Amino acid sequence: MPPTLASLVHHSALKLTVRAGEDRLDTPVRWAHVSELADPVPYMEGGELLLITALKLDAEDPAAMHRYVKRLADAGVVGLGFAVGVNYDDIPAALVDAARQEGLPLLEVPRRTPFLAISKAVSAAIAADQYRAVTAGFAAQRELTRRALSDGPEGLLAALAAQVDGWAALYDASGAVVATAPEWAGRRAGRLTADVRRLRERPAPASAVVGGSDDPDHPENADRVELHSLGTSRRPRSALAVGTAAALGTAERYAVHSAVALLTLTTERSRSLYEAVLRIDEAVLRMLLAGEPDHARTVAGDLYGGLLDAPFRLIVAESAPSSGARSQGRGGTAGGGDRLGGLAEAVESAAARAGEAVLVVPEGERLVVLATDGGAAVAACVDYASALESGRPAPDPAGGDEEGLTVGLSAPSGPIAASGAYKQAEQALSVARRRGRVCVEHEHLAAGSVLPLLADDAVRAFADGLLRALRDHDATGRGDLMASLRAWLSRHGQWDAAAADLGVHRHTLRYRMRRVEEILGRSLDDPDVRMELWLALKATSPD
Repeated sequence: MPPTLASLVHHSALKLTVRAGEDRLDTPVRWAHVSELADPVPYMEGGELLLITALKLDAEDPAAMHRYVKRLADAGVVGLGFAVGVNYDDIPAALVDAARQEGLPLLEVPRRTPFLAISKAVSAAIAADQYRAVTAGFAAQRELTRRALSDGPEGLLAALAAQVDGWAALYDASGAVVATAPEWAGRRAGRLTADVRRLRERPAPASAVVGGSDDPDHPENADRVELHSLGTSRRPRSALAVGTAAALGTAERYAVHSAVALLTLTTERSRSLYEAVLRIDEAVLRMLLAGEPDHARTVAGDLYGGLLDAPFRLIVAESAPSSGARSQGRGGTAGGGDRLGGLAEAVESAAARAGEAVLVVPEGERLVVLATDGGAAVAACVDYASALESGRPAPDPAGGDEEGLTVGLSAPSGPIAASGAYKQAEQALSVARRRGRVCVEHEHLAAGSVLPLLADDAVRAFADGLLRALRDHDATGRGDLMASLRAWLSRHGQWDAAAADLGVHRHTLRYRMRRVEEILGRSLDDPDVRMELWLALKATSPD
């Protein structure tokens, strides 16, 4: 610890005597400074032991001494050393009384003790304290490195918590707690998720201090917590939290910085491994889509556990400009940020927390995900898309651009039908794009009506072109061929029923249908023609 007034008083070579402020001798001394100025305060920083001989002071004037001592105390001076036998044989009573009134320690310095000896003693004690701190820091670094190599990040956190006499927590890219030490710190660490996400919005390296409140109504904020981003990329991939009861000392600071460096190395190494795994992911996916599940299993080995055998879903997502309907909602702006990256992080984090295997492959402006059906990764994907759909901030808002997201999910599938599942996901993605939706599941398309699929400009253009000649005929007032065609098709070609719906004789309806065939140049006996006409009618007037 740094030198204190008490340690100087107990220094055998200095022979100092306490004349006032006996109850404040445990105050640390940052420096010893000599000044004979009547007002040395402008040159003080706080924490000094001021040494004087009262050469320019009227030390016997009570009012002057009270003003002098009060200014020193208010400036943060921790003690006053008065040399006797120079200008005064003893410390004047006015100065002693003023020091006692202000609670400022007053030390009597004998004539045989030069001020230089006191300065040297303070300097030597400070240097020794710094050396001890550096030595302790190196020892802490060795211990942290040993635990990181032997026990991984969890061991490192445990060693760090012991070094700082507090707790430590590691967060993943989404702000979720990955590990804590001790275990009881999990709840405290969980309350800092929002602070960790805000830290990630700043360029790395970044740090912040939260908590440290002495509000009795909020004891959960009593810890002083330092947050540090981890990683060397522009966007941090994880974060470290260190909670202590007080500000960190020099040795503790060394330990925290060492932990940040070691965890950053681990993060970057994990990033390299991640890129290697990504190449394996891509190769396995290509084999599955090529109809070679056996080769895919051989390449994957145990990397994905039972993912390639259990029912899974394929997810295809792509970035797209946000539409007005998508970018605004109840929660404000939903577009923005690297949504593909955010989706990948949400899916991977959810899978990691649930102990699931997941395969995530970026494809330029697309992202392909293979995840266990009914698992946490699929649920995280749907939740992420739902947050964007409703206009709420996504689970991991990054902010910064106007990029949106469109997602298509396949039905549950297996390795043999992976190619078909990929097509299903692409079909769902296409429908989501046409409808202005963020996410569409293929199962919902199969269970619903085909009519919403007709809400497409290309389909409407086809329908208008197919039926234009009939509309032009009806516009002349020479008959109602459109209504007659709709009634006849809706009654499956039953003449009497369709004629009754129209309120005309069946011969009149037969005549009108022959005119439809003549105008269109198509036979109504052809089921494909009837189907196209019916879909055209529904596309132009679905009701």
